[in-house]
Amino acid sequence: MDVRTYLLDKKEDIKSIDVKERLVHIKENKNFIISVIGPRRAGKTFFLYYFIKNVRKLRDEDYLFVNFEDYIEIKNPLKLPLIHQEIYGKPPQYIFFDEVQALSKWEKVVYTLYEKRKYFIFVTGSSSKLLSKEIATQLRGRTIPIKIYPFSFKEIFKLKGIQQKKYYSSYEEAKIKSIVNEYIEKGVFPDIVLNNVLPRAFYREYLDLVIYRDIIERYGVKNRYVLEFFIKSIISSFSSQFSVNKVFNTLKSRGIKVAKKTLYNFQKILEDIQLAFFLRKITVLTNISLRKLELTTPKVYLVDNGLYRYTVGRRNPEKLLENAVFLELVKEGYEPNNNIFYWRSRQEDEVDFVIVENDSIKQLIQVTYELVNENFKREVSALQKASKVLECKKLTIVTWDQEDLIKINGNQIHVIPFWKWILKRFQREL
Repeated sequence: MDVRTYLLDKKEDIKSIDVKERLVHIKENKNFIISVIGPRRAGKTFFLYYFIKNVRKLRDEDYLFVNFEDYIEIKNPLKLPLIHQEIYGKPPQYIFFDEVQALSKWEKVVYTLYEKRKYFIFVTGSSSKLLSKEIATQLRGRTIPIKIYPFSFKEIFKLKGIQQKKYYSSYEEAKIKSIVNEYIEKGVFPDIVLNNVLPRAFYREYLDLVIYRDIIERYGVKNRYVLEFFIKSIISSFSSQFSVNKVFNTLKSRGIKVAKKTLYNFQKILEDIQLAFFLRKITVLTNISLRKLELTTPKVYLVDNGLYRYTVGRRNPEKLLENAVFLELVKEGYEPNNNIFYWRSRQEDEVDFVIVENDSIKQLIQVTYELVNENFKREVSALQKASKVLECKKLTIVTWDQEDLIKINGNQIHVIPFWKWILKRFQREL
């Protein structure tokens, strides 16, 4: 296709696409390149469409958009702004390069355009070919990463017309709980929320793409069985501590030889492609050693609850709720092992999430599906012990449907349902 025709047709295509609101904020800057990154199928391209159509409301003459995986032959990509100027009589203010890894020597092209300091430049790349850290490296650190994940519950509530209010009728509350109950199990990838595909088929294809394109093809992994076993072990262990040694010993007991280093490499790869997060344990805030953090046994969380529900197949409301709380924190901007940790004592008292802001511990969050006599002492006692050790008084227990204020030994523990916890945080977006 002729480049001029492509540029014009692309604008018409974008106009016709229905885009949904994403609660991701950007302050573009001509001194930095915006790299839009995130896991596979999270909606990076559609986020660019949303930014163009709804955030900045750009006119055709304001921007240049190229998806380098489209069927188009571009002899000299550096001339794209000039071709745009020929069409519209003015250079573009914004340049969007989607799937930039498909462009030969893309980093030189992008950096050359960036050096002119004339454009707001946005790039996206496929996780099967280009990791976020590689974008930063290739562009000499002159990037601001914008992370796009599957929908947050705050975004789903806006999509479903749920508004933040002080009080809700029983009908409104029932609707909200129904939405949460549905997507906490089905998952929140855009294709799932927008009913574009059946969940079971989606997650089967998703894992196939992760295994083959993101890992086997990219990293040249030979032992597919070990890789699949490792991924299934990760998924089955979500919201729990995960031990590479345990997987190694299980494989060894089955007569399967594999180097422990290979399994640690698999763990790093899954973290890089953002299929899973490995949350480290914090003991004290001062003098945090990265080396010591790396040596702690991590808890593993998945990028989406549907990966567990539609691969393992079992229902586990407790773990699904904990994973959902973790993901909401991440989507709000908290970084694992920087702003989020977990705490565990030598006596195995555990607090699920320790929130760190501005070099101080701001909140301790415990997650339990239901606070009952059998687990009340364990959950509350762990919070109290962590509160004393970490010197933090803001204590929260997130449940499915319980609300209370527990006053005990000078501490106040706020017990709040998951849906109210989300709506309370929703206020920040209004």
